[in-house]
Amino acid sequence: MTSHLHRDHLAKRVGRAAYSGALGAHALASIPSSGHGTAPLLFYGGARSGDQGGPLVKIQRLSAQFAEHLWRYNIAYVLSNAPYLPDLAVTLLKARGIPIVHNQNGVFYPAWYEGDWQYQNRRMARTFHCADHVFYQSEFCRKVAHRFLGVRDGPGEILYNAVDTKRFRPQSDAARECLDGITFLLTGKIGAHLFYRLQSTLQGLAEARKRGLEAKLVIAGGLDSAAQNVTRQLIADLKLDGCIRIVGPYSQTEAPLLYASAQAYVTTKHQDPCPNAVLEALACGLPVLYSNTGGVPELVGSEAGVALNCDEDWERPQVPSASDIANGMLRIAERAGEMSGAARARAVSHFDIRDWLSHHDQIFRQLLQQRR
Repeated sequence: MTSHLHRDHLAKRVGRAAYSGALGAHALASIPSSGHGTAPLLFYGGARSGDQGGPLVKIQRLSAQFAEHLWRYNIAYVLSNAPYLPDLAVTLLKARGIPIVHNQNGVFYPAWYEGDWQYQNRRMARTFHCADHVFYQSEFCRKVAHRFLGVRDGPGEILYNAVDTKRFRPQSDAARECLDGITFLLTGKIGAHLFYRLQSTLQGLAEARKRGLEAKLVIAGGLDSAAQNVTRQLIADLKLDGCIRIVGPYSQTEAPLLYASAQAYVTTKHQDPCPNAVLEALACGLPVLYSNTGGVPELVGSEAGVALNCDEDWERPQVPSASDIANGMLRIAERAGEMSGAARARAVSHFDIRDWLSHHDQIFRQLLQQRR
């Protein structure tokens, strides 16, 4: 399958512009003349809550504690990958003394985005530089923000994404060695520009099986029609029939059972900023096999998975070799029980959602106190 970079189609840009215009009109009408009280009342700047996709899930998790207030709010919380507030609304928020908190994920660059990446970064940079506080989702996110959006002059800190470790947990506490068989899980929305993730994993799996590992793969998430067709052909060509299960899209409600269907997680996505799926896998006790780029190394650490050699590159995605992937699968199979315990412990100690929500509350109240 020929790999194509992500393209921002015209219809999508027009629709987004219309949404931003309507949101701007609402924001201009709803911005309070001053903040209201010291309890955080959040406006999410047009970002929506949902059950699938990083930004949607983030708002869903935040709004469980901080319900959205469309009119009498005292904090604007904006996501870098949902930059819908127009400049005039941002300017008026600043003039009215409403604190802006900006959550910074990844940015746009040629290695993954075929469209006008400079324009997209300009849209993202508006609230990044105007915000009263920035949460960077990883050290990698801070680095690329400063590289492509400009060095920020203002408060900010690293705050990794989070996971509910009470919902996402191992189904069994029994440590399992997997020398006789192991199932890997690959998740995500995969179209042409990310098909290399699936292709490299299947090729690595085939190589690992040639070396004697009884390995299988569960593929979960949205595959477009072209990806589905090429995947079936690739499975046949690599003689992996019977070793692959494709389950399609899944919801957050279904996710814990999905992770329970595997003993390890695999992602070869290049320079992934801070994927929720990796945190969910860790919380469920799944060691992670990953491309040693982006923010994922910060999440997994040295004991909860295996890093695959891969170069940083802003012009084109880099992919680990099938041989390296196979080596990583064999290493995880040999130490699955030990790595599983380390994965769970790391998720609980570093990425529990209760700590994440508590820190948000602390920063919100500090900002409101400063405005009094």
